[in-house]
Order: sequence, then C-alpha cells, then structure tokens
Amino acid sequence: MDPALRSMIANMPEKTGKSLEAWKKLLQGKSFTKHSEAVNFLKKEHGVTHGFANTIVHLSKDQDASADDLVNAQYNGKEHLFPVYEKVKATVEKLGTDITITPKKTSVSFIRKKQFALITPATKSRLDLGLKLVGKPLTTRLENSGPFGSMCTHRVRLEKPEDIDKELISWLREAYEKAN
Repeated sequence: MDPALRSMIANMPEKTGKSLEAWKKLLQGKSFTKHSEAVNFLKKEHGVTHGFANTIVHLSKDQDASADDLVNAQYNGKEHLFPVYEKVKATVEKLGTDITITPKKTSVSFIRKKQFALITPATKSRLDLGLKLVGKPLTTRLENSGPFGSMCTHRVRLEKPEDIDKELISWLREAYEKAN
C-alpha cells in the first residue's frame, strides 16, 4: 500500500472521528449509484473533507471482490475478448519477475515501479491497451492515448490474440524497461 494512503488511513480517526472500518460499515447501509453521491453524502452529512471522503468511498468499493471477480466482470458479455486479455497478460508476465498486476473495476494495470501498461475492454469487439512510452512517435497502430489521458501516452486497439505480435511485444518490453 502506498505510504501516503497508509498515513491517511492511520490519521482517519483523529481527522474524521471514525476509523476506515467504521466509515465502510456506515456506507454499507446506503445505496448510492455514483461515487460522487457517496462522497457528497460524507462531506455534507458528516463534515468529512473531500480528500478523506473520496478515499473512504474508493476503499469501500469492491472490498469483497477478488482479482478474478474483477477481471471476470470486465469480460461479462465480452467473453470472446478474454483470450486476447490472457495473451497480453501472459506476454507481460514474461517481461520480468518484478511486475504487479492490479485488476480494477474497469481495467487491469501492469506495474513495475510505475504503471507501464493498462488494458480495458473498450467496446464489445475491442480491447484498448494503453502504454507509457514517453517520447515515442505515433503511428497508424500506436495511437494517441485517447481515453487513457495521462495514465498512458499511447493506445493500441486489440481485437484478436493474433494482434499480440512481435511489434506489440517490443512496445510492451520498451514500456516495461522505462518503468524502472
């Protein structure tokens, strides 16, 4: 866990009046449809600052979901794309033993010391692979990061396992090497 986050959680009782577990329990009884609704509830009803409210809501989500559950949910209705994800993951795992694979609700991050790649089912027929390749020129295939914003510098659209070819593997390796 990030040291800043650890510190924030440790200071939570003093700064907010409740521990993280107490806040999680409070939120369990609520049914907010959006992240912002829960944040605003904590701010308005309990006087929690935005930073703490955002952290509490974020850490309260998916607390019981395993990594496999998160990935499986991403590919629900898009099962034909799962082999593409699996091939990317297997390719990344071969790059080194210092990689952390972090599934989230809508994406999976590949991290060395920094995130170097991110994959998400973008549509029912396509995955987007984001790569952190600062200074690398764009090509027809190696596009601008698009929806990834500053998390990645480039995006590659993937539709089938064969899209993970030598060129893509070289970009993954380059991104991995730059993330040390």
